[in-house]
Amino acid sequence: METVSRYFREVLYAIGELRGEMIRPPSTETALKIRTSPRWYPYFKDCIGAIDGTHVHARVPAKISAAFRGRKHYPTQNVLAAVDFDLRFTYVLAGWEGSAHDALILADALERDDGLRVPPGKFYLVDAGYACRPGFMPPYRATRYHLKEYGGRNYPTNKKELFNLRHSSLRVTVERAFGALKNQFRILDNKPYHPFKTQVKLVLACCILHNWIIGHGQDEVIPDEATWEPNCSSTAPADGCQTDDNLDWGTRRNEIANDMWNNRGTSHV
Repeated sequence: METVSRYFREVLYAIGELRGEMIRPPSTETALKIRTSPRWYPYFKDCIGAIDGTHVHARVPAKISAAFRGRKHYPTQNVLAAVDFDLRFTYVLAGWEGSAHDALILADALERDDGLRVPPGKFYLVDAGYACRPGFMPPYRATRYHLKEYGGRNYPTNKKELFNLRHSSLRVTVERAFGALKNQFRILDNKPYHPFKTQVKLVLACCILHNWIIGHGQDEVIPDEATWEPNCSSTAPADGCQTDDNLDWGTRRNEIANDMWNNRGTSHV
């Protein structure tokens, strides 16, 4: 067992050293997925990816376990990640307590010297738990959002609903990336038996390996986009964590929504 443990640590360290090579900032060019679809182009031409948080099992000392219990009934670490539209992780911040809100973790990511950077004029899609601010575009709140809410002939009835529908259909990329990550690396959904610092490194290592797999062919465990069921709780703003929307970016979102609605033609979606 000592031999297994020693080589486990050595391999984990070696994979971690590939972070700068395998987890890179996204391209500033318009993604092919957006560029080739009238649903998203030109409205999201400046979108470089999507951001969300996910929870993975954590084992921590009993005296601090309460802080690691958030939405789950067991301790978790809240992992923030940015994903491009090829399902590659372009930024990962692991190690936060499960009770921490995604908006707080995003603020930490932006303040770090080696943290998340958004090129001028570009933006990420985020859920309703975040404010509309430079670099981050959430859906309209108190408005239908999930794809399944528009099933059958239940079409969007105004510009906000249409914007939310297309926002949801594009932002689902990050949820599919998390689904593929956890399907591929079951260790993330199992109770860990490593020190917490090692648990954090494991998340990063899995994201690095995920990107390597994506770069060398289609990952067979990626959830199908047409049948993917989004996480309903992911778009609900959390109490006390929501900051005010930025006026200029709120206006930009309105302009995009207006253009979508005016150009919808005979298609509602």
